[in-house]
Amino acid sequence: MLTVVAEICVKPGRRQAVLEIIKQLIPTVLKEEGCGQYDALVDHQAQVPWKQNSPDSIYMLEKWDSLRHLEQHQQTPHMEAHRALIKDDVVEVKIFVLEPTA
Repeated sequence: MLTVVAEICVKPGRRQAVLEIIKQLIPTVLKEEGCGQYDALVDHQAQVPWKQNSPDSIYMLEKWDSLRHLEQHQQTPHMEAHRALIKDDVVEVKIFVLEPTA
């Protein structure tokens, strides 16, 4: 199983609006073949010196059975519609596809 961490960097002040759109998408994505997890996370605001702060980012934590499933997910009509809805608020998206070491 692959783990995907996607950082969605949004324009200042737009995180909550984008997060609401993502929350509407989650149940649909969870029904996709090969999807084991699809969660939206935000930065925990703690003032400690060792922690990075990303107040304008949303992180998606995803589990996919295979790269093929992830690629199919990216091409679904609901994902294309989703990207169109948030495109004016998104500055950058960083996607990391990770695999277990053992």
